[in-house]
Amino acid sequence: MGTIPFYWVDAFTDKPFGGNPAAICPLESWLPDELLQRMAWQHGLSETAFYVSES
Repeated sequence: MGTIPFYWVDAFTDKPFGGNPAAICPLESWLPDELLQRMAWQHGLSETAFYVSES
């Protein structure tokens, strides 16, 4: 497995480090659920989203 991009976003705010933090990880293809759960745990945020682009 290579490097997976990780984006930290602050939702519901217009100020840095405010609002609700969440992790966003774009994937080239879906990974096993157990691996996604472990990655989400490692981020230490209440919300982590994974997606695979259809384009």
